[in-house]
Amino acid sequence: MTGIDVLFTAPPVADLTPAVDWYSRLGGRSPDVVVHDDEVMWRVVGPAWLYVLVDIDRAGHGLVTLGVADLATTIAELATRRLAEAPVAAVGTAGRRSISADPVGNAVTLVEATA
Repeated sequence: MTGIDVLFTAPPVADLTPAVDWYSRLGGRSPDVVVHDDEVMWRVVGPAWLYVLVDIDRAGHGLVTLGVADLATTIAELATRRLAEAPVAAVGTAGRRSISADPVGNAVTLVEATA
């Protein structure tokens, strides 16, 4: 894919308030942008953004995957932010992952590539 210079991922939620709390703890800070009453955004890295928006019909059916350099350290840090530790599993020979869920059930996966 050529010509792409920004990435957005959007887990849909039914209620913005608990989602903002949860994703603020995940990212370690409040949203970078409040778009309007039903949408907020965090800059994850460079031109990659995670935005949370109210979409009742699709709430809980989203997927977010975040690559991290050190899965164990990241999980330990998230525990200090009151996010429950999720089991770690191998991803074939490519690495390890830990899958948790936000308040409405969107899957949030942390991946550490080892290959």
